[in-house]
Amino acid sequence: MTDVLSLKESVVVYLDRSGGLQKLTEDCAQFDDPHHVEAVYRFCISVNPSDVMEVDAVLGHCVLHEPLKATALFQSICFLAIQTLSLVEKIHTESQVNVILKLTHLPPYPEYTLDLGSFPRGCGPMRPVSMEGLVIAMTRVTKYTQGARFLCVNDDCPCSTGFHHIRVHAPGATESATVRNDFSCMMCNSQLKEDVKFRVLGDKQLVELIHVKALDVLNGHQQSSLRYQSVTLFLRDELCNLMRIGRLYRVLGIPAHVHQWPNITWSVEANSVRPWEPEHLHKVSVRFQELLKATASSPWRFSAIVAHCFGLEVSPPGLYNTLKLGLLLSLVQTRADAKETCHNLDLLVITTNTLVLDRLLTYSLGLAIRGVRHQVSGEMFASLSRDEHGAGTANIHAGSALLATGGICMVGDLGCYKKDKLDSIQSVLESRTVSVFIPGKKYGEDADQQLSFPLHCSFWALTDPSQRSGRTDCTVLGTAEMGPVPLQLADNFGLVIRSRDMMGEQALLAQTVHTLQQSVQPGKPLYPSCWEFSSQDYQELVAHARSLQVELSPGAEKMIHGYYMASRRVRTQSQGVKISVASIKLLISLAEAHCKLSLRTQVLEEDAVVAVLLCENSVTLKHGASALIIPPDAVFPCDLEDVDGLHRRDMALDILHQNILRFIYAYAPGANNYITEE
Repeated sequence: MTDVLSLKESVVVYLDRSGGLQKLTEDCAQFDDPHHVEAVYRFCISVNPSDVMEVDAVLGHCVLHEPLKATALFQSICFLAIQTLSLVEKIHTESQVNVILKLTHLPPYPEYTLDLGSFPRGCGPMRPVSMEGLVIAMTRVTKYTQGARFLCVNDDCPCSTGFHHIRVHAPGATESATVRNDFSCMMCNSQLKEDVKFRVLGDKQLVELIHVKALDVLNGHQQSSLRYQSVTLFLRDELCNLMRIGRLYRVLGIPAHVHQWPNITWSVEANSVRPWEPEHLHKVSVRFQELLKATASSPWRFSAIVAHCFGLEVSPPGLYNTLKLGLLLSLVQTRADAKETCHNLDLLVITTNTLVLDRLLTYSLGLAIRGVRHQVSGEMFASLSRDEHGAGTANIHAGSALLATGGICMVGDLGCYKKDKLDSIQSVLESRTVSVFIPGKKYGEDADQQLSFPLHCSFWALTDPSQRSGRTDCTVLGTAEMGPVPLQLADNFGLVIRSRDMMGEQALLAQTVHTLQQSVQPGKPLYPSCWEFSSQDYQELVAHARSLQVELSPGAEKMIHGYYMASRRVRTQSQGVKISVASIKLLISLAEAHCKLSLRTQVLEEDAVVAVLLCENSVTLKHGASALIIPPDAVFPCDLEDVDGLHRRDMALDILHQNILRFIYAYAPGANNYITEE
């Protein structure tokens, strides 16, 4: 008894020092309505374990290791304060005070960390632990019983009135543990009956959390024998709707055994939820640093060599340079920030050599911060199932696109998809949201419901022009046959790249020799004259480039705006093609991505030149050539085998730079106000 009194004194001291008593007074003000009487009143108290330890080590140990006992101590003190200060006249018994302790953090020791990839889970103590993981499924918000009042059926018993029998939800308890009809009176042992009008309801949501390494199984590289099992989180009241499918979170929660006869399931009652990102070392390898110094004389050379030497495990240098640059730009530009802002760069590749380019895309996917290779037989966006934890509501499972949040979703060959799936992809690319229809009758609701989830990933796809055609206007100069992809779908892909074999049979021979040498002598350097960078070097470069914060220079901004206005006027007048505002976003994304890939923080006019050339090539493939005449491979107009090749490329890009300025000056309305005629 002395120990309990000592602990209660420590609770009073802590609440006084931390401002908890003041907050309790403020929270009681919301219960002043005399006409609204409830069985229980809920109070959330923020508890800092470190501060509690300073007040009383025993109380701190109780908070961290015996959460139910600690809750009872805080409940007793809160009730005493409410009664003494007459804060809420409607509270008559301690049972009516429902206290929830919200932990600010846990000690940074392994004993307080739960690894979602470790087993067994259910043998540990039922105390607060910290865990990190990825949300792969969640239910809609439903109701649960926070507390209920029960009255004795014996009219002569004192418990037939008042608030003597109060049932309150506890971590791990099911609905039947709080409300059912076989409770007995503690005074006379008669049956208890619930007073339904005093029942207090709260919000509840179930979330499936899994180890982040489970995504490694989905990127299409090595097949692993590892299997990951998700953990069910119970989010209640103010925690509902704080988590998003496809996002990473750090959760403080209390493990609990949920009894659902004849089974016992292991789940976690969430106490607090915070967004979480694993730490990445944003460093650039020594080899790339040396290359950056060697190419400092030109703003175009570093990115050109990086693209030229990229993917040598799949294809020889010099092949698919424009595509390799596009892949790297998409990798460094795609991210999902805390403000729910979408930063993406979609890529559609036109090629007859789908086998090799599928390998190249798969190799590039391994460099993404998060990469998911979609299987044609799987679900791309979202699917529904019935919740297995007794609620019977709809459980929404993430598809490949939602799992790839902040990264890349590789769709593969679009020729493998039926028309309805292509229409779904087109709709999602237009709206950047995934819509889920939930039939109410099937999942125990009165009405149907439509939910939308924002999409924060980039899509990579292939199309083979030798397959059946979805176009009827390929006679226009410059347009490309896109196989089964309709023009509307191609328009929604930001960047369209046509993979050209520059030397015909010679390129095919080079690819064949490369593949054979890789098979016979794996790991041996095949191109000693080329800069050698490992996959790890590229992974570090992409991670560092993604983290850079860049801003547009006035010159780059004027060029992007001028080109957009000029292109819009020319194509509307001559071709009847409406250039949407999305083209400006694409231009800015490309310019920012090239700036990041070049390891700069200010977008130069030269970055805008690369963006304009890539965008103009893309629009030409879809709608035909315009008054701005550029070669099909404008970004890589010549071979880059030596320094002379880099110099010739710089000269060619300088000429194209001047052509773009002339085009803007000639066709953009009001261009003479910000473009100087040279």
